[in-house]
Amino acid sequence: MKQILFILIASMNAAFAQQPLSISTEKTTSLIFPFPIKYVDRGTRDILVQPVKEDERILLVKAASKQFAETNLSVVTGDGNVYEFTVNYTPQPSVLVLHLPPNKKATISAYANAILNNPPRRISKVEHGAVITKLSGIYIKDDVIYYQLEIHNHSPLDFDIELLKFFITDKKRSKRSSVQENELVPLYVAGNRSKVKAYNFSVVVVALDKFTIPDAKFLRIQLMEKNGGRHFNLKVYNGQILKARMLPELN
Repeated sequence: MKQILFILIASMNAAFAQQPLSISTEKTTSLIFPFPIKYVDRGTRDILVQPVKEDERILLVKAASKQFAETNLSVVTGDGNVYEFTVNYTPQPSVLVLHLPPNKKATISAYANAILNNPPRRISKVEHGAVITKLSGIYIKDDVIYYQLEIHNHSPLDFDIELLKFFITDKKRSKRSSVQENELVPLYVAGNRSKVKAYNFSVVVVALDKFTIPDAKFLRIQLMEKNGGRHFNLKVYNGQILKARMLPELN
């Protein structure tokens, strides 16, 4: 695969709650983040910071003066998270190495929003009433599968979306039994999922927990029009999911 799947433009998706950070003039505190550091903002010059060239995830912090007034430190990482610290002086900090956790929801959001701009690949397609619904990409990263959908409205009427749902459904049913369906709850949905204007199109990316499908079942993507009759059911099979494209690391 010669081309990178997509270029991630990580926005500031979520901020962690402010946490206390005590620093001194005599000892250095190491902040270790789950992703490379993109931006650092010091509340005042009483805080000294130094990135580590050998590891872009580490920030060294020290006090420039003693007994300074409380201030703050903000750090933005490559996955779009903002880490906020309330900084105070202490002669002997109790913690000198602080490992910061990732924010899974914000990371999923960064991936899903970046996929919105990915070039499409037609995997499944349904057309009805001058509206075409396509599954144009399946991606995977860290036990999360991302489904890229395109909705093209070639009619003079707006297409108002009432619902977009995902189900694991039986392929066949006997005359005496009903179809068994298991609805999947999205982790995150990116893009416009409310309305597709006349003669326009919309891209939606839905993130779901990783799963595979038994041979007797398939994934059904249901899209229904509000106050209308243009309803769609896209079928996705296990073999198509197993061909999901791996996403690169956020950086």
